[in-house]
Amino acid sequence: MTDCRALPTHARAGIVSTDSIQSLTPLMMILIEIALAAGGFGIGTGEFVIMGLLPEVATTYGVSVPEAGQVISAYALGVVIGAPIIAVLAAKLSRRTLLLSLMGVFAIGNVTSALAPDFLSFTLLRFATGLPHGAYFGVAALVAAAMVPPHRRARAVGRVMLGLTIATLIGTPIATFLGQMMSWRAAFLMVGAIGALTVMLIALYLPKDKVAEGASIRRELGAFGRLQVWLTLAVAAVGFGGMFSIFSYIAKTTTDTAGLPATMVPIVLALFGIGMNVGNVVGSRMADYSLKGTIGGMLAFNVVLMSVFSLTAADPVMLCICVFLTGCGFAACPAVQTRLMDVAADAQTLAAASNHSAFNIANALGAWLGGLVITWGYGYGATGFVGAVLSFLGLLVFLISVLIEKRTSGR
Repeated sequence: MTDCRALPTHARAGIVSTDSIQSLTPLMMILIEIALAAGGFGIGTGEFVIMGLLPEVATTYGVSVPEAGQVISAYALGVVIGAPIIAVLAAKLSRRTLLLSLMGVFAIGNVTSALAPDFLSFTLLRFATGLPHGAYFGVAALVAAAMVPPHRRARAVGRVMLGLTIATLIGTPIATFLGQMMSWRAAFLMVGAIGALTVMLIALYLPKDKVAEGASIRRELGAFGRLQVWLTLAVAAVGFGGMFSIFSYIAKTTTDTAGLPATMVPIVLALFGIGMNVGNVVGSRMADYSLKGTIGGMLAFNVVLMSVFSLTAADPVMLCICVFLTGCGFAACPAVQTRLMDVAADAQTLAAASNHSAFNIANALGAWLGGLVITWGYGYGATGFVGAVLSFLGLLVFLISVLIEKRTSGR
């Protein structure tokens, strides 16, 4: 049984009722984490499945594949905008109510996306479906962290994030296969069903909680008045853009640079997914031992790794090794999420939700810069050098953050 007295005040923000924390048995905690992870599985599947179904969507609506790609940007924009806005407006909702509402919107968004009659409505629905993404992960992380002692917070966050990483390995391939065999609409109906299942699981297993005392829109907005929150979000937005720079073009890197057949692309993608899962599990444990060491260490590791990726991308074996290790870079995600809980003080919902806005900015930034170097004629392998530069800049921001923190605490 978890002793809530061992938790700092801000770490109990997920389930604020002392009685509800003390009454949770180990089995109940596992069921809650499974329920929260199920939502992450649904969100991850829905976010990535569209990438494999763009040709089918384009054919249905009579647009080009590049035009159909706009729906990916629309979803990402929804994540970036929705996370902070929802976190602020929902400041006086209980965590349980907020999670149920967010996953309900997500489920409805995917079902209606499957029924969209034209491309404009489909694009708008993908934007709307992205709105609850960041807030869900942020609140789910807070709830998970609140159930365990401080030295196990990152592992709890990592177990919730496991739903997302497993989605890249299992959920997305299954949904893509379903979409190709039947219809892309069936894939989104499947994702909507996962969302509905998550609503049921949360309603069944997550105890009712009370709104935190003093919760308000003004208090949540206070997170953006803290320099350390901005610096940590900058680390995520810049430092982890390299992963997306490489991943966005990995199919062409595999075939055009490494000279592998197109049939190898799914295997390379699977290696990336396996790496994400390994990184999530190992990284969350590392973060519980050394939060700052994990973030700084992974950024430094990425600088070296991504440079090696560019230098060896033409070698099939090295390409596979580097892709796997690039996926392992996800190890820093639970650590960054946990650090935001620390630096946000009593405005954790906004900070935690904004983390996923930052990672989507990293996605857009990495893909854009990677595309630029390819357009300039440096080849697909050069995306690794883009990643190395972004990782170095993220490491620089992180070191500045730690230095400022030390100077402030020393006063």
